[in-house]
This record gives sequence, structure tokens and C-alpha cells, in this order.
Amino acid sequence: METLLPYALEWTNLLMRWLHVIVAIAWIGSSFYFVWLDNSLLAPQDPELIAKGVSGELWAVHGGGFYNPQKYMVAPAKLPDHLHWFYWESYSTWLSGFGLFTILYLFNPNVFLVDRSVFDMAPATAIVAALSFLVVGWLAYDGICRAFGQREGGDRIVAIQVILYVAISSWLACHLFSGRAAFLLIGAMIATVMSANVYFWIIPGQRKVVAAMQAGQTPDPIHGKRGKQRSVHNTYFTLPVLFTMISNHYSMTYAHPYNWVVLLLIMLASVFIRQFFILKHKGQWVWPYPAAGVVLLLAVAAWLAPRPLPAAPAAATAMPLMAEIKTIIDQRCVICHNAQIANKNIRLDSADAIKANAQLIYQQVVVQKLMPMNNASGITEAERAALGRWFEAGAK
Repeated sequence: METLLPYALEWTNLLMRWLHVIVAIAWIGSSFYFVWLDNSLLAPQDPELIAKGVSGELWAVHGGGFYNPQKYMVAPAKLPDHLHWFYWESYSTWLSGFGLFTILYLFNPNVFLVDRSVFDMAPATAIVAALSFLVVGWLAYDGICRAFGQREGGDRIVAIQVILYVAISSWLACHLFSGRAAFLLIGAMIATVMSANVYFWIIPGQRKVVAAMQAGQTPDPIHGKRGKQRSVHNTYFTLPVLFTMISNHYSMTYAHPYNWVVLLLIMLASVFIRQFFILKHKGQWVWPYPAAGVVLLLAVAAWLAPRPLPAAPAAATAMPLMAEIKTIIDQRCVICHNAQIANKNIRLDSADAIKANAQLIYQQVVVQKLMPMNNASGITEAERAALGRWFEAGAK
């Protein structure tokens, strides 16, 4: 039974991750589509459409048919019988993401959240701190929008303050948690803001517009303006969040001593690239934005590039024997890969098992340096190098 629990958790992890990706595609796809649509609408020329209150329309062809979406300034004169709402994509993405975060990080804070070489804290403290990032992140962002969003030039003020808050949060997360967890946590914080925008502002505003129409009243245009503002924020948040979600596969980013700077630069590059596409939808091809994004990414890649190591003594470069390799694996890996636990359904508690998984060991421990997780078992660079020489010599 003890061996089945980790296996069951792996399947839960797989299915939850699969669900999260599916609903995230639905949410991001609809979000990107409506940003494109909103920026691609043209003022109607038909007097009948103008009289109906249509502020923009678009003709498009797709899938063998023609489409003619129209946008009303506030709402149509008569509410249609069938009205589609876009919100479950957002809620499902956040709920599945939080479920995945709970299974991976909150159930195993000692392994995934805490890196004692970064900051030594108790597992319960790490859990509370991680959850606080999500709650405080939303409260701070919402407070900024409430205080400055409706002022003259408020959008610029909000943007600057939100960028500063994300920068401070990134620095703090990278000095409290393991690098891998810190990156994911900043992404989860921003994703929480995105979904909370839908839950607390966009959908309630739309419901008030519908309720006013059903009561025979003229809807207040402020609800549409606020919803649009939060939707625009969400589209800029999307690419930074997507990067943090995949960053756990690339230890060269989160394992760097200045990982918080790496995170901010890559997120900034993604915002520049997103800005290019937003302007492109309006017919403005502003190439300096993607150029700046690409230059930033290339600069980060050059900065993180591995430096050649000095030549090791001849004794250190000798091909290690299996006994030496097994000693390293026993000390650094078997704690999580044994008959009782077998994380990822992999056992490394025998010479035959080590040989059978030589490729994975080389990839995860030597090349990507993803394992041991957060280097909880304290593997040294010399031991990684020994594993590398062993594998390159044929893993005999």
C-alpha cells in the first residue's frame, strides 16, 4: 500500500496537469481572440448599424463560413435570448492550477518549497508564506487599480506600480523559496490576479449591465470601461505566467544566483513581444518592441551560458567504477527512489536499476541539474561530473 500512494499521486499529478493545460488553452485562446477582435474592429458604415448602437464590426472567414461580429458601445437595445458568458475557462484554469500546486508543493513543502541554502524555515511557515503571496498579490494589485486606475494618466501609473510590485515580489520569493518554487509562485500570484479580475470585476460588471437592461434601465458604461481595463491587464500578464509555468524544466534560469533578475528580464521581454502583437492588431507594426524582447532574451541566454571549467587532475578524470557511482546514488538519490517511495515510479536502489536508468540520471542530474530536487541531498559538482564521465564512458 505504501508503494501505491506515490504512484497514485503521480497519476493525480498527470491528470491534473493535463486538465490545467486544456482549460488554460481555452482561457488564453479566448482572451487572445477577444483582444485581437477588439483591436481589429472597424467603425460601421451602414447607417442601420450606427442607429442600433454598433461601435465596431469585423468581417472574417474561417472554417468555410463568413462571420460578422459586432460590438455595441454599451449594450444592444434588446437583450438576446441566448447570451454566452466567458468565465468558466478562467475559473477552471485557476482551480486546476491551485490543485496542482497543492499536490506538488503544499503536500511536499520540504522537497519543493524549502531550500535551506536560500532560507531556512519550517514547512508550515513555507506553506503560509506561499499562500500569502497569492492573497497579498491580489489585494495589492486591486488596491493599486482602485486608487489610480480612474485618474488622468492612471493606466501609466498603474502599470509602473504593478511592475514595481512584481519586481519586489520576485526578489522576495527568490530569497525565501527554492528557485524553482519562487518562479512558479510568482506565476501563480499573477495568474491569481488574472482570474480574480474576471471573478470580482469583469463578470460582475457584465451582470450589472444585463440586470439594468432587464429592468428597463440604461446600463452604466463604467462597468464596460473597468472590465476592459482589467482585460487589458490580463493579456499583458499572460506570457509572463506561461514562462513561469514551464520554467521548472530549465534549471539554468531558476538556479542562477541572481534568479530574480533572470525572471524579471524574461517577463519583461515577453511583455515587449506581446505589445508588438497588440499594436499589430491595430495595424501598427512597431518593430522595436519585438526587437527589444529578442535582444533581452539573447542577453539573458548569453549571461547564463556555462563557463568552461578548469582542467581537473588526472585522478579526478578517471572513469568511475560502479561501486563509486552506486555510493553517490545511495547517498544522494535513493532517499526518494527506493522500493518504498519510488518517485516517478523509478527505483535506484540496485546496480541493475542504476544502469537501466542511466540515461535519465545523466539528463536530470548532470545536464539539467534538476535532481536532486533543490539539491536537498547535497550532491556536489564533483559527484555530478563523476556521473557524467560514467555515462559518457558507456555506463558500465
